[in-house]
This record gives sequence, structure tokens and C-alpha cells, in this order.
Amino acid sequence: MTDIKIEGLSFSYGDVPVFHDLDLEMDKPELICILGPNGVGKTTFVKCINKLLTPTQGTVLIDGKNVRDSSLLELAQIMAYVPNTAYSVFSMSVAEAVLMGRHPHAGWTTSENDMRIVDKAIETMELEELSDRDIRELSAGQLQRVMIARGLAQQPKILILDEPTSNLDVRHQMDVMHFLKKYARDSGTMVLMVCHDLNITAAYADRIIMMANGGVFADGGAAEVLTEYNIKQVYDVECRVIEVEGRPHIILLPKSTED
Repeated sequence: MTDIKIEGLSFSYGDVPVFHDLDLEMDKPELICILGPNGVGKTTFVKCINKLLTPTQGTVLIDGKNVRDSSLLELAQIMAYVPNTAYSVFSMSVAEAVLMGRHPHAGWTTSENDMRIVDKAIETMELEELSDRDIRELSAGQLQRVMIARGLAQQPKILILDEPTSNLDVRHQMDVMHFLKKYARDSGTMVLMVCHDLNITAAYADRIIMMANGGVFADGGAAEVLTEYNIKQVYDVECRVIEVEGRPHIILLPKSTED
């Protein structure tokens, strides 16, 4: 099993610190969700893991090897990244966009096995009817599913997604989260995703890392992390947390209209 070890990780944009001295270890094929308010550094953190950003200090180790010592191609052979939004000025079909996920393994040659993997990813994300459609003609939600399919086609040991459900309707949000949880378990893949929706996270995450104030505020299972106290401290909102089918469910309390 591939593992990630974070040691003393810090990042700043110029003189503005984002987070500092993060120490984390992830070593299971499970769905790990990263929560926290806007600006806390969730996306920056995952981009430090896959070398899209260089941390100010500290190390990211994948199977004991510092990512600084690996090329982007080497990392792409074990790690896939699905961004929050993706726009293209190039004309290509959905199938061609998903096929790009095979590039780290196949280069510019395409085998029958590559096409089988692509077809499976397209089927998994329910994109068969859009397979020949130009990606520039897709809705934001459809394009998001294409990007997830491309990540699946990469067959990574670590799948990183930045808010993969943000452009999806409720049904597809639940379908994607259910799939990612099952995919992590069945394929032995670590799935690491940035999230915003507390209840979607509570319903599906195996582990939650809650970030705040430049560090990790809480880390653990949904019941441990998503407490009324933690949500108040991190998000500055009042809520009630109830149990629904063994998982926490958050009820946000609106501010009084008299305030």
C-alpha cells in the first residue's frame, strides 16, 4: 500500500503564511476528506503533495521518497489530480479527454488495453452518451465528471480531487461520493479530496482532516471531527449535530433576524 508522510510542511504566498508545521501520515486505501473554511489552504496543501506547488519548508514523502526528487511524470504514474475546474481552448471529444489520463503510462501510443480502461472510466461516470461530444459543449457538471473519469483512467495509487462534487447536482454528488468510497476500498487506492459540504463529507468520509488557523484543527472519523464545538470554532456558526444511520448530520442554525 502506498503511503504519504507529511513532515513539518509549511507554505507561504510571499510574506503571507497559509499553513505551517503540518505533520500527517496517510497509509490506508480509504476516502480522506479535507475540510475547512475558504482560504485555509486546503487546495494549496494537496498541490504541495503532488508537486504542483513547492512548500516553503518541510517534506512530502511518498513511499519514503521525497516528491522533490521525483519528476512530474514519475509522480503522475502513481498519483492523479482532478482540479476543481477545468476549461479547454482545444477541441477534443470526451473520449479523447479521458484518454489523456493514460499518457503517464502509455506515452503517445494507445493500446487496446488503454481503450478498455478509458471505456470503463466513461461508463463508471455515466458519460457514454457524451463520449463523442466536444468537451467545450459540456455543462460544468458534465465536464467535472469527465475530469474524474480521466483521473480514474490514470489508474493511480493515490487519487487527489479538489471539490469534485461542487458542480454536480445532488444525485450525482451522492453517486460520486459513494463511488469514491467504494473505489478506495475495492481498488486499494488512497482517495484524498478537498470538500466544502459538511453533510456530504459526514456521510461518506472514512477520515476527515479539518484545517483551521494555519494547521490541522481535528483529524479522525466523522463523529470525532464533526462536533458542534469543532464546527463553531472553525466556521464560527452555531449548529446541532444529530446521528442519522450511524453518521453525524449537521443542522446549521440561522442567525436571529434581530441580530
